Amino acid sequence: MHSLEPLFNPKSVAIVGASHHEGKIGNIVVRNIVASGYKGKVYLINPKGGEILGLPVYKSIDDIPEVDLSIIVVPAKIAVELAEKVAMKSKYIIVITSGFSEVGNIDGERKLVENAKKHGARILGPNVFGIFSAKAPINATFGPAEIKKGNIGVVSQSGALGIAMIGKAAEDNLGLSSIVSIGNKADLSEVEILSYLFQDKLTKVIFMYMEGLENGREFMEIVKKKPEEKKIIALKAGRSKAGARAVASHTGSLAGSDEIFDAAFRQAGIIRAYSLEDAFNWVATIASSPPPKGKNVVIITNGGGLGVVAADACEKYGLKLYDDIEMLKKTFEDVMPEFGSYKNPIDLTGQAGAREYELALKRAFEDENIHAILALYCERGDAELEALMNTLIKVHKEYKDKKPALYALFGGEGTSRIVAEMKKNRIPAFGEVEDAVSSLHALYKAYEKREEEKIEDVEMDEAGIEKIISNAINEGRSRLLSHEAKEILRLAGLDVPPFRLARNIDEAVKYAKEIGYPVAMKVVSEDILHKTDVGGVVLNIDNEEEAIDAYELIMKNSRMHVPKARIEGVEISKMLPKGTETIIGSTTDASFGKVLMFGLGGIYVEVLKDVSFRIAPVSKKEAERMVREIDSYPILAGIRGEKRKDIKAIIESIYRIGILVDKFEEIAELDINPLIVYEKGAKVVDARILIKVEK
Repeated sequence: MHSLEPLFNPKSVAIVGASHHEGKIGNIVVRNIVASGYKGKVYLINPKGGEILGLPVYKSIDDIPEVDLSIIVVPAKIAVELAEKVAMKSKYIIVITSGFSEVGNIDGERKLVENAKKHGARILGPNVFGIFSAKAPINATFGPAEIKKGNIGVVSQSGALGIAMIGKAAEDNLGLSSIVSIGNKADLSEVEILSYLFQDKLTKVIFMYMEGLENGREFMEIVKKKPEEKKIIALKAGRSKAGARAVASHTGSLAGSDEIFDAAFRQAGIIRAYSLEDAFNWVATIASSPPPKGKNVVIITNGGGLGVVAADACEKYGLKLYDDIEMLKKTFEDVMPEFGSYKNPIDLTGQAGAREYELALKRAFEDENIHAILALYCERGDAELEALMNTLIKVHKEYKDKKPALYALFGGEGTSRIVAEMKKNRIPAFGEVEDAVSSLHALYKAYEKREEEKIEDVEMDEAGIEKIISNAINEGRSRLLSHEAKEILRLAGLDVPPFRLARNIDEAVKYAKEIGYPVAMKVVSEDILHKTDVGGVVLNIDNEEEAIDAYELIMKNSRMHVPKARIEGVEISKMLPKGTETIIGSTTDASFGKVLMFGLGGIYVEVLKDVSFRIAPVSKKEAERMVREIDSYPILAGIRGEKRKDIKAIIESIYRIGILVDKFEEIAELDINPLIVYEKGAKVVDARILIKVEK
């Protein structure tokens, strides 16, 4: 049995702060529990005693036996005081009360959890609207009383939005297996709630509304291990700067970088929605549709224009229109008028009514070469819409388990009524073509095969890397010198061209000769960050005389522009032939920990922000996805006569950096800029590493 079973399927419930007054939260929660048909024991606590809805009211928590679940609906200060007593009687406590970290009362929230944990109780909340579970069944929320049962689990960080979701679900006839409000997440978080929903047999699709994650890496790990049949749609708020500020003030948690959330969701197989409308459409479609068995989509329409709109949308979302004309003709020839088109979209023409749609849909459902159906209808003034509606519902119910079929009906009141009626029958129907196509795309995304990708360890000189990092930490430096950063990358197995640190002019001449001309020289000093700006870099040095001049010039310029700079010496490195400049980076995200970035260098990263992110470490397959994801990928693949660059070398470099930053927690930030890529090989030119130093 899952540890959260008493929360989702309690045998007994206590409401601390049950109210005699209709309209009060403490009264609504009691009414909803009773109305939901809950079969367990219900204990109401209020110092006034008496009765509520025929149930006895106990004056103190001391007067009741132990229960699985307690719900606290008293003011914040009293909730903190009562938490320890309630915990002595309960396995789980839902704290509906607000007025904690979301308004700056962090100490009160911390004490609330501490008091509960003294006796082994766990807290959901505070600042939540409660929980609904179809398994019990129990509606322990202060939202709408009537919740339809089904296969959709909802996890919401926003209470108000969660309550609105219940209303929206009722309107669209979506059945819920559970809805959980997690609020401030002072104790129980998304991770533990998901772990329950993943093993819950009633739940097929999970919809999450999120504002922030404090435990992103743990979240990623559990989602990656979820059963294949469980699908997740997430709506992450705080995308804009204003939104992120609102989230921080709303829940007391800070939203992580939106691009990083995007990458994490993609990496874990979560489908991200960017609007509530899309989220509900996609959830409803996945909840009510079987998985597609192949990629061939057929559009059936009575209007050529509507078909073209749908075909354009399919191209936009990457859906494959079935294009075998001979097979399409064979399938639909007895349905089409002489002047109809067998080309996909299948245009039944404006004269098509209920009979033609019934025949066409049955042909599409029965053809094994067709894997998904988009049925469109454009309203005609003389159409018998009642017959059409009944036909669409009848045919869909007959074949609903065979393959996905989505419907878009465009027109006025008549088609709107059909859409509403189809939704009542839990059929994915829409008033807009774009909504239908995007929902089909989401269904395909949900059932994309995700092979388990192992991350195998690679050989690197860990002792040597540790020595460089420890030396910097002992010296109190958070920024590694350029030659130290390059040495770490060399020890990690990346291709770093020869380089040496010269501490005087004789060493500079000697090392330049050993490395082989042409060479580059640059000043090494933690006090000089922008070396080029102070004249601390000289390129294309071809002989000994130029090496002497370059060394003297670099030292002179550096001392002139930054007189107090501590100069370690001058780095001598091999000049490389021209190639394609790329950048590999790593940073530490507040939610997800170590994150990787890849992009092309120069204008592509600085101006166009054409980069991809992933949570480190990554498999080689995921590293390849990172590379292919950037808009400028064709430059690497070879365009306009250019030869293909060594993409495998880039993948290997990303893969090793992911393992490096994951192994060495001390590395806070890392940049390889540029990593020059050739037709064969990829070489590190410059690198920057920041480490964490305890203050």
